[in-house]
Amino acid sequence: MPIDVTCANCKTRFQVSEKFAGKKGPCPKCKTVITVPTVQEQVVIHAPEPTGPKDSKGQAVLQPLVRKEAKLSQTMMIVIAASVFVVMFAALILRIAFPNGTAPLPLLIVGAVLLAPPLALAAYTFLRDDELAPFTRRELILRLIAPSVVYPLIWGLYWFVFTYLEINPAGNGLMLVFAIPVVIVIGAVCAQASLELEFGAAALHYCVYLAATILLRLILGMSAYWQAEATPPKKPGAPTKQTAPAKQPAPGKKVSLLRERSLARVSEAATSAL
Repeated sequence: MPIDVTCANCKTRFQVSEKFAGKKGPCPKCKTVITVPTVQEQVVIHAPEPTGPKDSKGQAVLQPLVRKEAKLSQTMMIVIAASVFVVMFAALILRIAFPNGTAPLPLLIVGAVLLAPPLALAAYTFLRDDELAPFTRRELILRLIAPSVVYPLIWGLYWFVFTYLEINPAGNGLMLVFAIPVVIVIGAVCAQASLELEFGAAALHYCVYLAATILLRLILGMSAYWQAEATPPKKPGAPTKQTAPAKQPAPGKKVSLLRERSLARVSEAATSAL
């Protein structure tokens, strides 16, 4: 059994045969005379004894947990890419069907709701903490419910506030600068609580959904801001409703009214003189 030796002068480590135990000799590097330790003087590091129940042969019954790596599979990447292509193609079809960004509001709401679950799943796959065990199967589905519901509701809250205040986001940059951080913080808190992400990763998780929905609005030919529909312009040739002019009294009635007013003034003057 070889003996491990460390030179006290140059800190060089080397091994010598067991037959030199307790003897002196020069260091092969610095030539300093050192004493080879004996077998009993060597420091032996023992592995920790396994804890827990054991069988009759002294073997541990419980096996340690082995961490499994959850990587993005090729199948999942193909599914994500195909989903993106289908959504973009559907947006182009809707732009042709509803030119000039005239897509109905219920259709936009349905699209925002349907996009939330796959986008939340794809973003979680990239942004999750590799040091923690990933959520899978049923647990992952349950944890994706919250962002799938809250993310579309944030768009609804944004639209309701600006519509209630009668503010056009495109024409009021100050309100828009204030609103964007607020909606990102709300989305980040939701992702952090449901998917156990760090706050920065949770904010990016919501920004993936926000950027995707804004991009789809631009593809549909709409404004990047969710705002109330403007009043549609009147079609050329359509009859315009004209207000009726105020009725003017007839010439005879006008003279009689002037006489009555003048008589009333004369009677008031006579009463005051008396």
